[in-house]
Parts: sequence; C-alpha cells; structure tokens
Amino acid sequence: MKVRIPQGPSQQEMLKRVQQAQENMEKMQEELNNREFEVTSGGGMVKISIMGTKEVKSIKIDPTVVSNEPEDLEMLEDMLVAAVNEAVSLVEKTTNEEMGKITGGLNLPGMGF
Repeated sequence: MKVRIPQGPSQQEMLKRVQQAQENMEKMQEELNNREFEVTSGGGMVKISIMGTKEVKSIKIDPTVVSNEPEDLEMLEDMLVAAVNEAVSLVEKTTNEEMGKITGGLNLPGMGF
C-alpha cells in the first residue's frame, strides 16, 4: 500500500510569498511613518500631533490652562506627559495591528517594527 503525502508549495513559491510579505510590510511601514496621529489630554485642553515615526509634530494648549498658579503648571505638565505617552502608544498599537494583518500574527525575525 502506497501512502501519498500531499505536496505543499515549493521552496521557490514559499520564497516568493516571503518576499511579497516583506515588500508589503516595507510599504505599510512607510505609509505608517508618513501618517499623522492626534490625541488629546485633559478633556481636550492639550492636543498632540505625532507622526508614525514617533516624532512629535505639534502641541496645542488651550489658553485657559495657563495661569500664574503653580498647581496649574504642574497640571499642564501632567497633561503633556499623558498626551505624549498616549500618542506614542497609539502609533505603536496601529503599527502592530497593520503589520499583523500582513504577517498573519507571525513574529518574523528581522522584521521588527
């Protein structure tokens, strides 16, 4: 009795698939790097605009936040930290989600993002 082993894709076909996935990932990374993300903090009193490269593009502060009270300055500093951290997290989350769509959730070596 002969047993037939199903034939999978050839090595050449697999290599083409991996190369295509790598090209798609590079294209997606470039698109993400050029994308602008916006987040707010303090009920919209602080707005951060950040690029996909995690470079902060702008920070907008509602004028009503600024006063001569030391507590207000501390509150503003806290809102800025929170907004920047949220912006960086948004970029990382979006990048991981978009790349995961291409790789099917595989963690391929050398394809860090």
